[in-house]
Amino acid sequence: MDLVLIRHARPEVAQGVCYGALDLPLAQPVEPEPARMFSMLDGLVPQRIVSSTMARARATAALLARDLGLPLETDARLRELDFGRWEGCAWDAVPRAEVEAWAADLLHARPHGGETVAEAMARVAAWADALPAGAPDRLWVVAHAGPMRMLAAHWLGVPLATTLGWDLGFGASCRFTIGGAVPRLRWWNRV
Repeated sequence: MDLVLIRHARPEVAQGVCYGALDLPLAQPVEPEPARMFSMLDGLVPQRIVSSTMARARATAALLARDLGLPLETDARLRELDFGRWEGCAWDAVPRAEVEAWAADLLHARPHGGETVAEAMARVAAWADALPAGAPDRLWVVAHAGPMRMLAAHWLGVPLATTLGWDLGFGASCRFTIGGAVPRLRWWNRV
């Protein structure tokens, strides 16, 4: 199966603000434009489109699905990490000691009171592991940077710390071939 992950378009939020569980709309005009996202996908037309339940991902997926005439499916397991009380705060306003505690144990610390990275990773991996054997030949998934990096780590069998540093722009796509003996990454961060 060809599985194309697509990061949502740019949300309506100020630069430097922590957002994960904030349900943000897309900024207007939409960047990148849906036509540009399509052009990056080399004609890989999907049989299904699945999206995170969050507004910015749903709106991006709806723009893509509309042009393809496909229904949009959503799955809450694809939503972004919940940063708890940090949500909506400027990153530079988050107490330094809390950020340092989180960085010291990125997978399990929750100084923000929200979701741990390990919990989010388990949720996202559960979605990936639940893909049916008879899944379509080509699936598009519109999600967020965090879950996309988590899926890459899960499928490639590498630590999440490896994929956390990988660039991933708004509207960027990543292509995996899943279902063989070893999942293959075909491209990352195509914008």
